[in-house]
Amino acid sequence: MEDNFPIKSVDHVEFYVGNAKQAAHFYKTAFGFTHTGYLGLETGTRDRASYVLEQGKIRLVLTTALGPDHPIARHCFVHGDGVAVIALEVPDAQYAYETAVHNEATGAVPFTEVSDEYGTFRYSAIRCYGDTLIKFVDRSDYNGVFAPGYSPTRWSAENVNGNRYKGFGLASIDHIVGNVELGAMNRWVDFFAKTMGFTQLMHFDDEDISTEYSALMSKVMQNGNGKVKFPINEPAEGRKKSQIQEYLDYYQGPGAQHLACTTGDIVATVTQLRDSGVEFLRVPMTYYNDLEARVGKIDEPIEELAKLGVLVDRDEEGYLLQIFTKPVEDRPTVFFEIIERHGSRGFGKGNFKALFESLEREQALRGNL
Repeated sequence: MEDNFPIKSVDHVEFYVGNAKQAAHFYKTAFGFTHTGYLGLETGTRDRASYVLEQGKIRLVLTTALGPDHPIARHCFVHGDGVAVIALEVPDAQYAYETAVHNEATGAVPFTEVSDEYGTFRYSAIRCYGDTLIKFVDRSDYNGVFAPGYSPTRWSAENVNGNRYKGFGLASIDHIVGNVELGAMNRWVDFFAKTMGFTQLMHFDDEDISTEYSALMSKVMQNGNGKVKFPINEPAEGRKKSQIQEYLDYYQGPGAQHLACTTGDIVATVTQLRDSGVEFLRVPMTYYNDLEARVGKIDEPIEELAKLGVLVDRDEEGYLLQIFTKPVEDRPTVFFEIIERHGSRGFGKGNFKALFESLEREQALRGNL
């Protein structure tokens, strides 16, 4: 089928944070990112500071306001630190914007071109769930460190044989999960389908994702080339508060719940992350009893997976390994998933019950179940 809304990949994810310098230090030391670009007072920008961090093909931008009246300061006051912008690399940012708006998206930033000695950087943006923006980026004519206005750091030139910023082995963004309020999931499914030509890859209902206490529903949307995936969750009725509702309460509305990052060696990556202070959710050790009887033969030693708390699931196309961090903010909102795929295109359906029971144990400790 012809892709009428071409998207190359996730270009970057921008977090609005209360203190970008300290947040950058956290992601460098705890997650293995490299600081490659900077924008702020020293580069001539007076109202905000941004730190560009890279690992593999993942690019995070951490931005903080330099005054209390800036919209970014307001965003952090309401939501805490969180994902504000999901940037998609496209071949034509003007076409993407005009097409999305024609298809009833709400425009946020009209098509813009900025240039410096490294070329021309083009972008635009539309509004998504909550206060989140979808940004369209065309960097085909730009060869600078990130975008005009950013200065390189001493690490920016590291690119040996394509092994760019290896860090702890995080390679790319597999998917970005959004949480929306009860009854809004289908509206946002339709939004992605209508405005950007996404199609539904999977659907999980409250029978798939439920425990004794809570449940949720989820639909996974993907773009034409399958490289960009946006699962969309909404809470379902349950005896107690679901983890989705907890997020909505503390984030003060819809937003991006977690980023899933791929790795080619989950044991090595999670070991480094854990040793650097990243905290992970754990499931009971009984999960690993007869694991291969449930999921079939896998290449990794089960005792290593059990020691780290890595989960395993299989579908008709292969298996996957996954693990989830605890929230990386004081508010129980944003967290990360580490995933290694061996053919499977799924999202760990067989792990939902064990994972959500683990999440509920954490909610209970916070007094939010």
